[in-house]
Amino acid sequence: MQTAVGATVLAVLVVIGAAVAGIAGITTGWVPPFTWKRVLRPRLWGYGTLIGAVGMAAFLFFGPITTMFALLDGRPADHFVFAAMGMAVFFLGVFVQALSRRPARTP
Repeated sequence: MQTAVGATVLAVLVVIGAAVAGIAGITTGWVPPFTWKRVLRPRLWGYGTLIGAVGMAAFLFFGPITTMFALLDGRPADHFVFAAMGMAVFFLGVFVQALSRRPARTP
């Protein structure tokens, strides 16, 4: 059980880091050094990262975290639909990040 809690805490910290990177991308145009060559539109990358972080946070809250506490109380977890929607939002963020690697249209 301690391994599951540790993994969940690590996942929450990664989501917080992604949200901070997304906000930095939106406000300043900063992207991590390993994406400099591929990202052509840094603000769009920031929006995609922030959307993905929100989706993953929703998944973690309604999925593993809620399920862990529900199983400890001896009741079934009933938030799987919300967890699936969180994953859908995460994949929407990944799609927006992929769009940030394409050049913008010229007028």
